[in-house]
Formats: sequence, structure tokens, C-alpha cells
Amino acid sequence: MKTKLVLKGTNTQEEKLVIALQLRPKENKVDIYTFPEADVTDEFEQQLMQEWRNGSEVSFPENHTHIERELAVTESLLPEDILVERTDIINRAQTEWHFIVLSSKLNEVYETELGELKEKVDQLSAYSSDVWNDLKGFWAKVQDQVRDRNLFREHANALRDNTNVLFGRLKELRAALDAEFQNLSQTAHDSFIESLQTIEQRANEGGKLSSIFDELKSLQHKFREAKLTREHRSLVWERLDGAFKMVKEKRFGSSANNESSAMERLQRRYNGLINAIEKMERSIDRDRKDLEFQRRKIADTDGQLEAQIRQAKIKMIEERIRSKEEKFGEMNQTKVELEGRIEAQKTKDAKRAERNKIEDAKRAAKQKIAAEIKNAEVARESDSEKLEKAASAISQKAKKKAATEAPATVTTEALIDNAVATAAALPNNTTSSSPSNSEEE
Repeated sequence: MKTKLVLKGTNTQEEKLVIALQLRPKENKVDIYTFPEADVTDEFEQQLMQEWRNGSEVSFPENHTHIERELAVTESLLPEDILVERTDIINRAQTEWHFIVLSSKLNEVYETELGELKEKVDQLSAYSSDVWNDLKGFWAKVQDQVRDRNLFREHANALRDNTNVLFGRLKELRAALDAEFQNLSQTAHDSFIESLQTIEQRANEGGKLSSIFDELKSLQHKFREAKLTREHRSLVWERLDGAFKMVKEKRFGSSANNESSAMERLQRRYNGLINAIEKMERSIDRDRKDLEFQRRKIADTDGQLEAQIRQAKIKMIEERIRSKEEKFGEMNQTKVELEGRIEAQKTKDAKRAERNKIEDAKRAAKQKIAAEIKNAEVARESDSEKLEKAASAISQKAKKKAATEAPATVTTEALIDNAVATAAALPNNTTSSSPSNSEEE
């Protein structure tokens, strides 16, 4: 949760303002800075949004006002003369910041207790099981608060790191246990790496990716519960994360289409929205169960501080549920709009398909007519070629025949000359067919 907030609003004179709020958890105070929007440059506004809000120091211009207010659950974060459009953001910040203050106080209690344990450890000259058990009990108590999310991650991490330092010093006094832990960690590390190598090999050889993915999830669960040193945990995590990425790429990387129709895009968006709605329903249901759990736990709290923390968590969960329900309503409204767009797109696609069908029929008819004309032209060209080939063949045949019969023609002429000479010597009643008959003979 962030302890800085930037938003826009107005004052009672309807002057537009840029408003920056900062929580000081230890003092339970809220600093409110207002800047006239007319004097705020784009550069300074970007610095507020991107640098100051994320923890960096930013120089404020002289023309600004500063208001310090006590953080209270029943009173608004902002003075009455400052108005904002997004009151939901202010309300949510107020509930979250109240939780931050209480969580910070709880962290201070644990830091004090841890300091006392540190003094005990520093005074040791030999290993003490009593101090070890005290430290274990302290860390178990911290872990309970971490599981209940009563401590922020940075606080829990700091307590964890400082506790680990004390554990480390005690482990130096108990070298045999440390060596045993190292051996167990090495064995677990080697087992994880071997399992991952087998899984990667199966994935590369074309194994069933869905079952491989389930195996990776099971291995990840074991990894979370495994006793590993920081170095081994980092090495196994890098390998496990790489295996997840490889399998995901093989499952989904090449399956996405580069191009899609408007209907497909709408359908994908609709399916994604349905999944998001289902997730939101489950999320709201979890929050409601968490809310009921916190309400039951208030009766079993050990002290006023823990009761206040749980009350703050209840308000924070209630605000979260309200915010999610608003988003849930917007998602359902978007769902109705998408359903309308899908129906309109179906009608549009049906009309386009009918037009395309008519156009296809026209193109088919044109192509058929063009093909018939072309076939007729080809047929005419083919008949012409056939006639030309036939004429050429006849001509070639006549030439061949003339060449073959040329010597016979000379002989016939000689016979005719002889027949004429013979006919002159014969009687007058010899017919003119004699030369022909003689030729036939």
C-alpha cells in the first residue's frame, strides 16, 4: 500500500487544485499539499505522479499550501473546503492508511522484542537452546501475523532478515546443525534440478505439455515448502521459472493468430470478459469469507491493538468489496454492450456473406462465359490449324507422289511416241483408244 496520493480537486472558490497527500505512520499524521492547477507545469505534475508518489524527493514550488491533519477513521482526510470528484479514492486511502498506522505500531512492538532477543544472543558465549526456542517462538508469532497479513511485506522482510541474523549467530555456535541443514539443502537442490532436467527433456522431446505443466505446478508447491538455503532457493527458482516460461511458450506461443475478423476479436474480448467476471465473482466471494473470518476473530483477540488491527482490516475489506462490486457492475454492463455488438456483427456478417454469395455467383457466371468464349476461340484456332495441317499434308503427299512417279512419266511419253508411230502404220479403223490400251498393257 502506498502512503502518498496525488489527485485533482477544487476549493470553495472553485479554483482547480492539484492535491498531494502523504501519510506519516509513526506520527499518525497526514500532510496535505495543494497547488493551484494553473501554476502547475506538466513537468512538475509528472514528477509528483511518477517520482514523489513512489518515494523520491521532489522540490515543491513556493506557491503551495500545507495542511497537517490527524488521521481518524470517523473524519475525512481532506478539510471541508477542499473537494474532489473521486471520493472513493479518498475513502479507500483513509481505511488503508488507518491499517498502515496500526500495522506500523505492531511492527514497532516486534522490533522492541527482537532487540531484547538480540541482547540475549550477543551475551552468549555458547549455544543456548532456551534462546533458540525464544527466537523460534518470536518468529512463529511474526509468521502468524504475516499469514494474517497484519504486517506489511517490508516490515515482515526486515523482521525476517534481522531474525535470520540472530539465527545465523546461533547457528555459528551450533555448527553441526548448520552443516546438517546445508547438506539437506544441497540434497533438496540436487533433487529439484534433476526433476527439472527430466521435465525439460520431456518438453523438448514433444511430451504432453498439459501434464508437464501440472508437474511443474506440483514441483513449485514442493519448492515453496522445501528447506533450502538462500543460494539454493535462488538457483532452483531461476531454473523452475525458466521451465515454466519454456512450457508456456511451447503451449501458447505459436497458437495465436496474427489476423482475425471483427467477430473473432469481439468473441475473444467477450470470452476474456466472461473469465474476468468469473474471477471477480470468486474474488468478491473470497473477500466476503475473509470479512466473516475477521468478524469472528475479533472475539478471540488478545489485546486492544490486535482488535483495532482487525477492525481496520474489516473496514479495508468492506471498502475493497464495495470497490470490486462497482467494477463488477461495470463489467456486467460491458458484457451487455458486447452481446449487443456481437449480435449486430452477426447481422452485418450475414448480410456481407449474402452479398459475397451474389458477387461470387456473378463472378462464376462471368468466368463461365469467358471460359466458353475462350474454348470457342481455341476450337476455331484448332480447326484452322487442322485444315492447315491437312492441306500441308496433302501438298506434301502430292509432291512425294510426283517425285516418286517422275521416271514412270518419261517412260509413258516414250511409249506414246512409239504408239503414235505404230498407229500411222496401222489400218484406218484402229481406234484412238489404242494408245491408252497400249499404255494400260
